[in-house]
Formats: sequence, structure tokens, C-alpha cells
Amino acid sequence: MHLPLPLLSRASLLAALLGWAQSVATQAQPPRAASDSTTGAAIHASEIVIRMPKEEFSNSGHTNYIRTLLQLALIRSKSAHETITLAPIEEDLTQARLIAELQRGHILDIIWTMTSREREATMLPVRIPLLKGLLGQRVFLIRADRQADFEKVSTLSELTEFTAGQGAHWPDTEILRANGLPVLTSTRYELLFSMLRGGRFDYFPRGVNEAWAELDAHPNEGLTVESTLLLSYPAPMYFFVRKGNEALAKRLEQGLELMIADGSLDALIESHPSLMQFVKKADVKSRKVFKLNNPDLPAETPLHQPKYWAIEH
Repeated sequence: MHLPLPLLSRASLLAALLGWAQSVATQAQPPRAASDSTTGAAIHASEIVIRMPKEEFSNSGHTNYIRTLLQLALIRSKSAHETITLAPIEEDLTQARLIAELQRGHILDIIWTMTSREREATMLPVRIPLLKGLLGQRVFLIRADRQADFEKVSTLSELTEFTAGQGAHWPDTEILRANGLPVLTSTRYELLFSMLRGGRFDYFPRGVNEAWAELDAHPNEGLTVESTLLLSYPAPMYFFVRKGNEALAKRLEQGLELMIADGSLDALIESHPSLMQFVKKADVKSRKVFKLNNPDLPAETPLHQPKYWAIEH
């Protein structure tokens, strides 16, 4: 069952949904063990507690957007008698640890991350791209004194003379390597910025929705967003839940599909401060675009359903 909504403009609809989202309890609280095997989230009477990762703005420019989207999708799919609480865990975990903890099911009910064959084999994906493909549009964080070097690059082969930096457990790392691009990795996200500053690698590919927010989070460090190049590959970010937690996956799928159908997901993307203003800054049409193959993309990826994508693949 879902909440009935009047026929509204996108802006009015989104405003109404955001108003309802304020009623969802979002305060951090000690995670509770799951007590209902059908949902994987702790249920007390009509309260459903969804245990989620700790929010860390510097770790992702889109974190606030994802949390808002999660709230709205849960609101759209909840029954009238249910209340839903999002409970961030207290510990700040690496991506690899988040995946491991979700698989165990002791402290997490949901995470959001880019998909891969391995991840879909070990977790249950909700195959609706949360960013409509924007994460796979990659601009580069570079040292400001290196812009002239990148302006000389006109082919993918020439880009192989430079070394990228990426997270050790990110699917992007193997995508870049599979396309012949050298990559240096770190298990710690923040360490990548100091490695870039120190010249350990030449560029740090980031989603168009991430780069400028991360630059703002690292001011006065001699970094900038490279202005002429862009890597493009299919890289959907999904909500993932624990294997066997079909009830929560279905709840999320239903809510997201309702948001796509009534336009409120597009309205959220277009209005959220962490997204479209940065996409416009990227000015993709003025850049040299190198399309990469993603050999780790699962066969079930809904590439041919236009409603899920803001870009063509």
C-alpha cells in the first residue's frame, strides 16, 4: 500500500513529499537488532527502523541526496499505520567494511554503492539507478599546475601516459585498468587527496556530481577540476540489502518506481543542490569524451530502459 498523491506539478509534488519526509524520524540512535525476518529491519509495533551507514559529507557530495531519496521512497511505499526511522550506525566504515557488515546483517540493513558482478552475487540489488547514470560521467580532480598537461591529451591512448588514483575496492578501479589506464589505489578515501597533492598519481576521476563538492571540502590545497576531458561508462549506483531481505528490496523498488512514474525523482535530481548545479558546471558538450567499456557490468543492468537514465549508453 502506498500513500495516495494528488496530481501536482513536479515542483509542488516534490515540496509535498519533502514535507512528509520531515515526519520520518532521522535522528541517530543505537542500532537495534533486526527482529522481523521478513523485512530485515527492527520492527516494534508499527515502527520500522532501517539501519544505514553513517553520513559523512566529505566522503560523497551526493550523500544528502541519497538519504532524501531513501526517505521519500520509503514514504511512498509504506502502509498508513507504519512509521519509519532511519538509524545511522555510529562507526565510519570503509566501503569494503560496509559491504561485509551488510552481508552479516548484524548492524546494517541497507547501503548504496556502484554495482558490479561480485556485489550483485553477494548482496541483493534494487536495480534502479539512484543517480540516473551521472556517477559514470567522470571529470578529474588534478593539481592546478597540471591543467596544461591534460589539455594536450586528444586520445585515450595519450591518457594512458598518466596515472589515475582510485579506491582499492571501488569497481571503477578495474574498469579503468580494463581500458588500459594505469591506476594507483588506496583503501582510505581521504588519503587519495593527499596522494594527489603529493604527485603520487596524476588525476582522480570523480563523478560530475562529486568533483566540485569534494573540491569545496578540500579548499586551499592547490587542486582543481580539469576542464577539457571526461570519461564515460555505465556505472549505476543502487540500493543494496542483505541477501534474503526481499521484503525491504521490494519496498524500495515500489517507492522508487512510483517516484519515477510521477516525476518526483527527476524533480529531486533537478532541484537538489548536490547534483544539477555541478552537472551544469561540468559542461560536458565542451569536453573530449572517452567512452569506456565496463566489463564488470552485470547482464541484468537495465541499460535499455530510458526511464532509468539521464544519459545515453
